[in-house]
Amino acid sequence: MQFIHTSNAPEPAGHYSQAVLHNGLIFVSGQLAIDPQTRQPLHLDAGDQLTKALQNMEQILLAAGSRRDKVLKCTVFVADVALWPEANAAYAAFFGAHRPARSIVPTGNLHHGLLVEVEAVAVVG
Repeated sequence: MQFIHTSNAPEPAGHYSQAVLHNGLIFVSGQLAIDPQTRQPLHLDAGDQLTKALQNMEQILLAAGSRRDKVLKCTVFVADVALWPEANAAYAAFFGAHRPARSIVPTGNLHHGLLVEVEAVAVVG
């Protein structure tokens, strides 16, 4: 088991790793729309927040030797199910032709008052 860390994604704010690599799979912790340099949440619309969270996820994947087209499964958490269309559009724009398995889960309030969070499992190598 290897713990993955990159300064190109937000630092963990709690007792967890950005990601864990094990047996050729990388498990990326939930990513929010947080600027990695300033550590400030970005209160954008839901689509732009998801795009930023996915970009943060991608930086962690790259640090582990993976990339977005190696993602097997994503879970997207949304503060309100009404955000589904906007989140779906941003997700589709980010992944393009690649279609990983996915769940979108309405959760209510998310940390920092943000609207979306994403976690992922991907193949490395």
